[in-house]
Amino acid sequence: MPAVDPPAGPLSRWGIARRRERSARDEDFSAFVAASAPRLRRTAYLMCRDWHLAQDLTQITFAKMYPSWGRIRQSANLDAYSRRVLMNTVFDQRKRRSDTEVVCARLPEQPGPEPTSDLHVALMTALAALPLRDQAIVVLRHWEDQSVATVAGILGISASAVKMRDARALSRIRALLGEDFAAT
Repeated sequence: MPAVDPPAGPLSRWGIARRRERSARDEDFSAFVAASAPRLRRTAYLMCRDWHLAQDLTQITFAKMYPSWGRIRQSANLDAYSRRVLMNTVFDQRKRRSDTEVVCARLPEQPGPEPTSDLHVALMTALAALPLRDQAIVVLRHWEDQSVATVAGILGISASAVKMRDARALSRIRALLGEDFAAT
């Protein structure tokens, strides 16, 4: 006599429904990760100047978001939420690890600013000279073209603080790059 499966009871139907819901949630999260990972990784790189660390920070951001995905996926602005989690992750990482030492294969011949022949290198060097919060403001305002209100929301500071710190950071970058650079 062949074995007959018992009829599906309420508990097994509930388990099937939970698995389908989890599967749909995971697919939704995977789609979000695929769409937003390049943008978040680029932002993380601008903050830390290391592609490997930027990838790690991006993955940590997604790992922090996943447990509460069921609640936050209905959020009106997932991009702003993910940027906020990323910035908090960058700030936490910087607190844990000292980035004050730079390991070089050989010492430079003369101390001084790096040559400004390459625009990208010069701007990245000037950006790295800013305090971490100011870096975040410059990256979010001018690289990602976010509004003052959006940046204030992401960083948890007032709009006037964003404006003030942005103006000071830009003047510091101009001073670091020098007059010759501004003329080119």
